Amino acid sequence: MPLRQLDAATVERCLAAAVAAPSIFNTQPWRYRLDHDAVALEVRAAPERGLRHTDPTGRALHLSVGAAVFNLRVAMTHFGWLPVTRLLPRPEDPSLLATVRPTSPTTPGRTGRRADLYAAIWRRHSSRFPFSSKPLPPHVRAELTEAVRVEGAALTFPGAAERARLLRLTTEAEQRNRSDPDRGAESRRWVHRDPDEATDLGLPRVALGPQDAQEQLAMRDFTAQRHPERLRSQLFETTPVISLLTTEHDRRTDWLRAGEALEHALLVATVHGVRASLLHQPMEWPDLRRSLSSVPEHAGHAQMLIRLGYGPEGPATPRRPPHDLLDGGVGGP
Repeated sequence: MPLRQLDAATVERCLAAAVAAPSIFNTQPWRYRLDHDAVALEVRAAPERGLRHTDPTGRALHLSVGAAVFNLRVAMTHFGWLPVTRLLPRPEDPSLLATVRPTSPTTPGRTGRRADLYAAIWRRHSSRFPFSSKPLPPHVRAELTEAVRVEGAALTFPGAAERARLLRLTTEAEQRNRSDPDRGAESRRWVHRDPDEATDLGLPRVALGPQDAQEQLAMRDFTAQRHPERLRSQLFETTPVISLLTTEHDRRTDWLRAGEALEHALLVATVHGVRASLLHQPMEWPDLRRSLSSVPEHAGHAQMLIRLGYGPEGPATPRRPPHDLLDGGVGGP
């Protein structure tokens, strides 16, 4: 079905699903364009919303866009079309990160994914609050692992010793971030008292969450405070469930696939009532990121640490209106 025949409301709903994806600092570093000749939606980077100090290579930007691409795929399936995705389709146009083209009619069950992921898009929120001690059932772990695998990545759940090592690296990264004036200023730029203050949206203070009073779990302090004792503190779980998402290679396409895999896992977790928060800090320091790979194999390239568990739902963070992100409108040229 040509895009020019899709009604504007359906296109906007697909874009709303795309922009509901998680992004680093809630920067939402994406734009969209309808390619009527190719009958596809183009997903483009918005480099002006990148993080020069925190993400100098653009790896986290690509993960963010990959998550948006996955939501776009889920939405197209929900509206009855099989999406065909191409990553980095034109090397001469590096800002074009993906195209998603609706093709033959389909149903969610025929795609091999759960049919309830579309509804989960609107319920998925990062939760930076303490979780309970309730364990994650084996069948949920298995489904999360499979969701990541089908997107071309891998998900592992480290044991106690390895989990402690990964959390130590996260703590070191958080301490480095707080001590780096450039990164601190960059992080604070995306924090606002309330959405009305935000010209670029970012994160309202209500969404930042508390810090672990025992300092065993290094939740990101987006304000990069020099005095942690001033932060609101609570007791977090003593044995958090941590998973590590990796890819075999570390190219731009792998970053995009990692973003798709991450969002697939987050939506599956949401369906099961499992909350998640992202421990991205050690990914932001090359030496620490290399150390994240499983010991002793050191296999794969670390893309994200995910904390999972049962607890309060995190607050929704603001999103830019989909129609503001669509270049050229819905109509044809």
